[in-house]
Amino acid sequence: MDRNELGGWLRLTLSTGVGNASARRLLSRFGLPQAIFEQTEAVLAQTVTAAQARALVEVPQTWAELLETTWRWLQSADSGIGRAVVTLGDARYPRALLETEDPPLVLYVMGASRWLAQEFIPQGQCLAIVGSRNPTAQGAENARQFAQALAKAGLTIISGLALGVDAAAHEGALQASTSDAWPGTSPTMAVVGTGLDRVYPRKNLDLAHRIAASGLLISEYPLGTPPLASNFPKRNRIISGLSQGTLVVEAALASGSLITARTALEQGRDVFAIPGSIHSPQSRGCHALIRQGAKLVETAQDVLEELPVATPLAADHGANAAKACQPADSGTPDDDLLAALGFDPMGIDALLARTGLDAATLQVRLLTLELEGRVARLPGGLFQRLERV
Repeated sequence: MDRNELGGWLRLTLSTGVGNASARRLLSRFGLPQAIFEQTEAVLAQTVTAAQARALVEVPQTWAELLETTWRWLQSADSGIGRAVVTLGDARYPRALLETEDPPLVLYVMGASRWLAQEFIPQGQCLAIVGSRNPTAQGAENARQFAQALAKAGLTIISGLALGVDAAAHEGALQASTSDAWPGTSPTMAVVGTGLDRVYPRKNLDLAHRIAASGLLISEYPLGTPPLASNFPKRNRIISGLSQGTLVVEAALASGSLITARTALEQGRDVFAIPGSIHSPQSRGCHALIRQGAKLVETAQDVLEELPVATPLAADHGANAAKACQPADSGTPDDDLLAALGFDPMGIDALLARTGLDAATLQVRLLTLELEGRVARLPGGLFQRLERV
């Protein structure tokens, strides 16, 4: 779009008190935003409230600065990384999001240029993976491995760039994109709650750069928007709305991930949940979802049965990806120790009692398993088995 058209869309989003629903009514009646701002206050008041009409005829104080900032941002894309402002009037606007109750007027998008040049949200090929910001070691590994297997099968993994499960899901999808069998769609997309000129949390700065290089970063918030707490629950409707289904890996009962799951249900999307220990607070949200009708998931195949991949190439890899999510049976001498450890965190004293090993031998074997990535050392001197999913 040209600068004038961009200015019209930005002014519409900045108009005080004019929400998405009111803006859509105005667009339906008058066409592009430029036509809206050519109307008199009296004419506008026939479609929206008097207060909204007054706001629309006044130029927002921050509009000129935002237009200049956004225009410069669009023109300063790096090599291989594109930037775009995709509006409701753009042919690239995701069809899945248009079908939701409250689609954003504008999406700011940044990422690999090859995805921006086309319909960057493949219809029916996206899965949201969400969960706790403080997952167990097994929960983070589940998110990574499920994302990797499902991405190899042809699904684009969408999450929110938060710490914990979100970051692990993005990492798994990026690992899948290095495979020769990658089906040729964006491996992962991060829907963030800030402007795209900011990264939150800062700990995920490197991850955000790698997503931009291979996938896409998406936001409905103008450049310069800081990480406001109210923005993150709101952006969850975009995560679920872009996706055909939502997989919840770990979540407490008060988790924001349950907001995403509820929104997905309201949007008519599938919801999946991975069960966990009955003793873990991080599993109670998933168990609640399963009781409410979410599909219990143990392998990638459980997801693929409900969300068949749309491309022939992706389908060719679906069976292999599902096999990759089956529990591993290594057959090593340490299997007896893993069996004694079970799947809940356990301390040394309890393991000594269960195995009958002396303390020195047990410590050596635990260290070996830790180095092999089969056991995680947790705070408080606890150990947890990491099952290959």
